[in-house]
Amino acid sequence: MDQQFYQSVEKELFTNILTYWDKYARDYNNKGFFGEIDNENNADPKCQRSIVMTSRFLWTYSAVARMTKDPKYLEMADFAYDVIINKYFDKKHDGVYWSIKPNGRPKVAKKQIYGEAFCCYGLSEYAAAVKELREGEVSPCGSSKESPIPSAGSDAARNACLKDSETEQLPVSQKAMNKALDIFYLLEKYARDYDDGGYVEARARNWKFTKDMILSSKDMNCPKSMNTNLHVMEAYTNLYRTLPVVFEDAGAIRKEVGDALSELVKVTVEFILQPNAHLGMFFDMNWKLLADEISYGHDIEASWLLWEAACELNDEELKSEIKDTVIKVAEVALDEGFDKENGCMENFLKENGSVRDRTRVWWNQAEAVNGFYNAWQMTGEEKYAKAVEAEWKWIQTYQVDKIHGEWWNALDENANPILNESKGGNWKTSYHNGRTCMEVLRRMKE
Repeated sequence: MDQQFYQSVEKELFTNILTYWDKYARDYNNKGFFGEIDNENNADPKCQRSIVMTSRFLWTYSAVARMTKDPKYLEMADFAYDVIINKYFDKKHDGVYWSIKPNGRPKVAKKQIYGEAFCCYGLSEYAAAVKELREGEVSPCGSSKESPIPSAGSDAARNACLKDSETEQLPVSQKAMNKALDIFYLLEKYARDYDDGGYVEARARNWKFTKDMILSSKDMNCPKSMNTNLHVMEAYTNLYRTLPVVFEDAGAIRKEVGDALSELVKVTVEFILQPNAHLGMFFDMNWKLLADEISYGHDIEASWLLWEAACELNDEELKSEIKDTVIKVAEVALDEGFDKENGCMENFLKENGSVRDRTRVWWNQAEAVNGFYNAWQMTGEEKYAKAVEAEWKWIQTYQVDKIHGEWWNALDENANPILNESKGGNWKTSYHNGRTCMEVLRRMKE
């Protein structure tokens, strides 16, 4: 990669992506984020709002504040944090609502594990950002400087850090991290399958069983999915990474998070990953595959998130076990899902390979940059570097909306924008493409 490539990535992040969402995403009248923004940047103030969208904004602006050491980006993160704390947290049953109405009341109150995971992801990054940019030195766990946390697995270990997330005496970083840990323990108690591994799709508002498992209209109503488990893994990786930024004596709780993360990496490789090096999409409780759909974007995203988790755990044995698998997933994604002629990622393949969707979806393109860059670093093979360069050229030439800003949600195979797909909203935020730019810049510096 030459310097021009990195300069282009930096420019895209700071002059397009971050400025766009800061300008158009917020609903100041109802204190939240618009659930839909059209391709001319007109927002629909009546649309419901999701915890996923709000948490993704929280993560992005917290992460860029940490990366740049510039506290100005915390203003957007503060806004998102306040919305989550005051409107999404279920004060009766704990956890967060899946979605709310513009007036802040619950719209879909069930506990969708995908959404819980993203909330944990955003809160942990925000806690670290506030600690580093506003509060200074790492604090002892909890609100006192008494004895360190007891052994992992005990109620005492949890309570040593989670004294009271609402206690005014606690610094904001500790309150935010405690909220992230609240979610971690809820998922471990109610969503984790200790018999067959992984995490279920959803629970009712009170965390009891529900038949309503479905994540979105594009998904199957099933007990387990690749997508949910992938993003629980992502959230736990970030929680594991940021805990010692906020608490100096969180070793016991960090071990609990690390053990859960390590197990989920193994479950992903053993049960979710299929013999053809693609990730299965939908499963029953015993990991029986329920559909033959292949999602190229998820494949390439999973390849680098798996490796990130193992590296963050600093587990050499685990890294050795999965390294070849991670590379194989990226290689197959390149061979089968990447349009080499045009330099972009295709969408999915299903019905025994008879239906191929060649839509160029924004997040698939972003994750292709991440995944192929990671594969290039792991192998040194030029084919991955060329894929990154080709993908970035596609993004800059076609995916970026040069008139109204940000990226087109989706393009057809001829690079024409699909105008009935919104520019922004409950699923499309600053997260995928913002993270891609930050990942590339971080890896360049390292």
